[in-house]
Amino acid sequence: MWLGMFSIGFGIFSIMFTIVFIMIIVSFVVMIIKSVGTWNKNNHSPQIDVSAEVVSKRINVARHNHVNAGDVTGGHGYHTTSNTLYYVTFEFASGDRMEFHVNGTEYGLLKEGDIGNLCFQGTRYLSFERNK
Repeated sequence: MWLGMFSIGFGIFSIMFTIVFIMIIVSFVVMIIKSVGTWNKNNHSPQIDVSAEVVSKRINVARHNHVNAGDVTGGHGYHTTSNTLYYVTFEFASGDRMEFHVNGTEYGLLKEGDIGNLCFQGTRYLSFERNK
């Protein structure tokens, strides 16, 4: 009797495991297709130079705890990593705004209220040259 129940339980687990595995693979494939689509769209977009003002800046910090494999010290078996993303919002003379992901150096050089020439291609930030 136990063997029959084990067989049924294992069969259900196997089906659920397969479904979850397929869902994860499909999610990765969709994410890759969307990323390649955005990259391709940006590459085929015209490069635009326009007067703009830096109206806001923000940072998104993601922290991750990772378990150290094989650590048996009891409570100290992990390490933390973080990933920081930098964003700047520009406003055009028309009142329209666009937010761009920028690198840390660019983020540090820009301040709210800066006015200058923004260069971008699709959703890709290229440069900002402040007016003197």
